[in-house]
Amino acid sequence: MPALDMPLDKLRVYQGTNPRPSDFDAFWDRSLAEVSQLDPKVELRDAEFQMPVAECKHLFWTGMGGARVHAKLLRPKHAKGSRPAVLMFHGYSGSSGDWSDKLNYVALGYTVAAMDCRGQAGLSEDVGGTTGNTYRGQIIRGLNDGPEKLYYRQVYLDTVQLAHIVMGLDGVDPTRVGVAGGSQGGGLTLACAALEPRIKKAAPTFPFLSDYRRVWDIDLTKNAYWELTYYFKCFDPLHEREDEIFTRLGYIDVHHLAPRIRAEVFMGVSLQDQTCPPSTQFAAYNRIASPKSMALYHDFGHEGLTGHGDRVFQFMSGL
Repeated sequence: MPALDMPLDKLRVYQGTNPRPSDFDAFWDRSLAEVSQLDPKVELRDAEFQMPVAECKHLFWTGMGGARVHAKLLRPKHAKGSRPAVLMFHGYSGSSGDWSDKLNYVALGYTVAAMDCRGQAGLSEDVGGTTGNTYRGQIIRGLNDGPEKLYYRQVYLDTVQLAHIVMGLDGVDPTRVGVAGGSQGGGLTLACAALEPRIKKAAPTFPFLSDYRRVWDIDLTKNAYWELTYYFKCFDPLHEREDEIFTRLGYIDVHHLAPRIRAEVFMGVSLQDQTCPPSTQFAAYNRIASPKSMALYHDFGHEGLTGHGDRVFQFMSGL
């Protein structure tokens, strides 16, 4: 098997290299306490797309900084009692996608909520309010202003709010909620499961937002991670603040969040991935202490993984 950045035996024990801030857990505990005090001002609007088996709604709520955040919400019309739910998170720069590709879960009697990330291709609002870069690159959004201003802090907390809202809906069993997504969505899946301990199952696929220093060290700050190079060129061309910058990024590094996960995890990992390098995926996986399993795709990069959607669906069907 060709190895992109590390042999498989080393990947299986790799723990990551990006520095972990000394107050990491306290930072996230404060953040969760802060978000719990928000009034989400939940609003449901009928969607144009409707099906005989599904009630389809636009779900809006108010998140950190006053931003209105959006998710597509689908609920089965004929299911009885409290049933499971699945939260879905999309890839970088994308959106929650089509209504129709979520009907497989509705057919199981599940509620589905698919979130749009702030300022990307969907309906969620990005209210900004940071100095420095806003041109492109959301990993580095707010990096000049301290960890509380980081874009992904807000998005991670959006996933927590979505989980709380869905868990409180009529017809949803809050002890039977799963989360799933690929790339950015895989990183958000890990973040949501780490920050909302009631999540029962998590299915991240080649997760983004993991082990930033490792991406830098193996010269793969291209594609999704290109903005790390952009930031240094603009704001620290001599790398005088390199350790400080990577430590600050550590607050939004999902491989540091992974030990908080209590859900059962099923992760898809691709060994030829030059967008989210395999070592960064394993850095998160290896730190998960809850029950876990992996589908390992030896010949695939950051692309569709043959049969993986079916494997995730079967995993979630056991909620």
